[in-house]
Amino acid sequence: MKQILAAALLSIAWVLPTPAGAQGGDLPPVTVYKSPWCGCCGGWVEHMRASGFAVTVHDLEDLAPVKASAGVSDDLMSCHTALLAGYTIEGHVPASDVIRLLDSGRAARGLSVPGMVAGTPGMGEGDDPYQVILFTDAGGREVFANH
Repeated sequence: MKQILAAALLSIAWVLPTPAGAQGGDLPPVTVYKSPWCGCCGGWVEHMRASGFAVTVHDLEDLAPVKASAGVSDDLMSCHTALLAGYTIEGHVPASDVIRLLDSGRAARGLSVPGMVAGTPGMGEGDDPYQVILFTDAGGREVFANH
């Protein structure tokens, strides 16, 4: 039943009308799928809200169906998956990078910060260097940002 609910929610999020970009403060709504037990995901949600995004959160015990439907492969996985404007945002990607992707209109499946890196939005204190990876449906990968 939970997998059916996850698939239904995911299909709805993909068809919601959203603006093409974020220029002029026009930020699309964000739908986040996360575990009910993960506190750092809540921190990332608050980071996105503080950056001007309207965020809807769905707590699910099993995120695997959402990640699979959203095109997130094992090497890109983190603790939560977000959908907005046709993009997948996996993990603790800074809002500024999400906005830059929206403004660019690039053809991509989405952005990911694999794992759970200290110092990323929502992860609390730390200054570990990390990369934001842009990924495509065809399996392409490139560094979108270095932090």
